Amino acid sequence: MRRTASPFSLIVLGVGVFLLVLAPMLAWYVEPRAKRTPVDIDTTTVFEGKGAYFDTGKVETVKNQKLTITRQVRGDVADSEKSGRAIWDVSTSVDPDKSLPAEDPHDSLQWTLERWVTDRKTNAPVHCCQEEPYFEGEAYLKFPFDVEKRSYTWWDNTLGATVPLKYRGTKKVQGYEGLHFTGTVEPAKTGTRQVPGTLVGSKAGQVLAEEWYANHGIDLVADQRTGRIIYAQIGPRKTLRKPGSEKDAVVLLDSKKIAFTDKTQKQQVSLADDDSSRLELVGETLPVGTGAAGLAIAAVGGVLVVRGREPRTPQEPTTM
Repeated sequence: MRRTASPFSLIVLGVGVFLLVLAPMLAWYVEPRAKRTPVDIDTTTVFEGKGAYFDTGKVETVKNQKLTITRQVRGDVADSEKSGRAIWDVSTSVDPDKSLPAEDPHDSLQWTLERWVTDRKTNAPVHCCQEEPYFEGEAYLKFPFDVEKRSYTWWDNTLGATVPLKYRGTKKVQGYEGLHFTGTVEPAKTGTRQVPGTLVGSKAGQVLAEEWYANHGIDLVADQRTGRIIYAQIGPRKTLRKPGSEKDAVVLLDSKKIAFTDKTQKQQVSLADDDSSRLELVGETLPVGTGAAGLAIAAVGGVLVVRGREPRTPQEPTTM
């Protein structure tokens, strides 16, 4: 007598095979496509610290003042979708207490508006789509996905060049572990500015004073899986020099430490944790779990199919 497998056993086998096929698809197809720089970003990060700045009202540098840096990043979704790139518009303002809250960013001590264009997969700069400024390097507003334990080149917009950041090990921020990087910027001329000669110690009426920039220390902690920066600290110093001089004549801005506020740290950690957990789910947890379940279910289904096809030995009729 010929027997065929039962529909139930075929369904069980089919489910197992489906899960076995799904597991590598999650790891090799879905997860890599989830590792893309978002284009619908809208975040604000705040740095606070103490330092000195040039007060134009007093025409002098005032010291030991509270300074606040506010950076707002908004993704240009329409242009990003057209170009296939991540296009972010970045507004950064530097304020002493007296200009906060600044209703108009032009009222700030310093204000810049930038447009950053990057490859969504690699985080490398892409020079298109009205990018401003032109920049290079491996990282700026974020690190690439799957941050490695090595040195990176960081773009310093004030310097107009890349800065090497050395890997310093792991560091916890608000209880969350990330990779720690540090660097410094030695004094460098970044441009010129026309000012009254007396301001920089010159007898001329007006001079093109040299603008100089340095950074006491760049201190960053990045989430390893997503590249999101969960802690940032900088020490900017901007000065003016008389043309040809080797000494600073006027301090425009100087702070040893301006860092993410606790609120910003918690916000960045929460976002990094959520994004990292999702990537881990589709890249590791689900593929492993799905593969193991598929193997077990396929094995059970195979046994049921084989048993269902085995012919049974006919029984002898009983006699009385």
